[in-house]
Amino acid sequence: MRFALDDLVADVPPEQLDEARGFYATRPAGQGPSTFEELQEVRASRSTPPPADPPAIEEMIESVGVLVPVRIFTPTAGRARGVYLDIHGGGFYMDSAARDDVRNRTLADALHIAVVSVDYRLAPEHPWPAAPDDCEAAALWLVEHADARFGSSRLAIGGRSAGASLAATTLLRLRDRGVVDGFTGAALQFGTYDLSAQTPAGRRIADEYFIRAYVGHVDDRTAPDISPVYGDLHGLPPALLVVGRNDVLLEDNLAMAAGLSAAGNDVELRIYPESPHGFTGHPTTMARTALTGVNSWLLERLTHP
Repeated sequence: MRFALDDLVADVPPEQLDEARGFYATRPAGQGPSTFEELQEVRASRSTPPPADPPAIEEMIESVGVLVPVRIFTPTAGRARGVYLDIHGGGFYMDSAARDDVRNRTLADALHIAVVSVDYRLAPEHPWPAAPDDCEAAALWLVEHADARFGSSRLAIGGRSAGASLAATTLLRLRDRGVVDGFTGAALQFGTYDLSAQTPAGRRIADEYFIRAYVGHVDDRTAPDISPVYGDLHGLPPALLVVGRNDVLLEDNLAMAAGLSAAGNDVELRIYPESPHGFTGHPTTMARTALTGVNSWLLERLTHP
């Protein structure tokens, strides 16, 4: 069977396409730091994240000997119907869980779920495997404590960009430990699944500083704990992959979706037109449409047997 890539692109109203084209025509393409000095400058120049209302509960949790700071949101009304483990993006070397506080507060109240966001250690000060170690510890803590703490043992995981990659590697670790069954879904937005420069998408980002910062010390970057697209992907929970048609990592997401499907998993791929990397964080109707879809998918996985 043969089909064109555009056959996979989501059908959205023409006005959303026009709005997205207009927004990105005047928005300069993003460029990440290219040295540690530039990274320090960018970190120092970032504004303080806006507070959520009610604010996050900041807590230090521990599992498998790893201490991890997390930020917890519970619904302001009623009990939690499930628990979502959120892993922030930022190229493995920037941002923090707090930067997603407002979004995660909104998510907790809109879906009536608990949201636990991981403040994993960042490269280059803490290169691989620090970040996946922290994310695995948070996931294992939820497997053990979610029911007693939040009143639900139904778990989902997700993230954006580097966070999606870390979510995928976390699931592989949980699968290998035999405890992945507690997770009912993975919402993965425009993930970075090849850091080895072996795939077409991987070669496009091969010179990016974030890769040197995160795994510059590793000889074989095809290790699934670094580049999950190369992993044995069997036995994972249902996954939703969301990516923009104009994302530099589009082919990476196509390959990951194909690998998940070939391994026998339930996988859904949603490609949004006129959208670059990170588009769900932009102020467009297209982004809101995509996020509404992600939220509906998560709610379905967290509330239905």
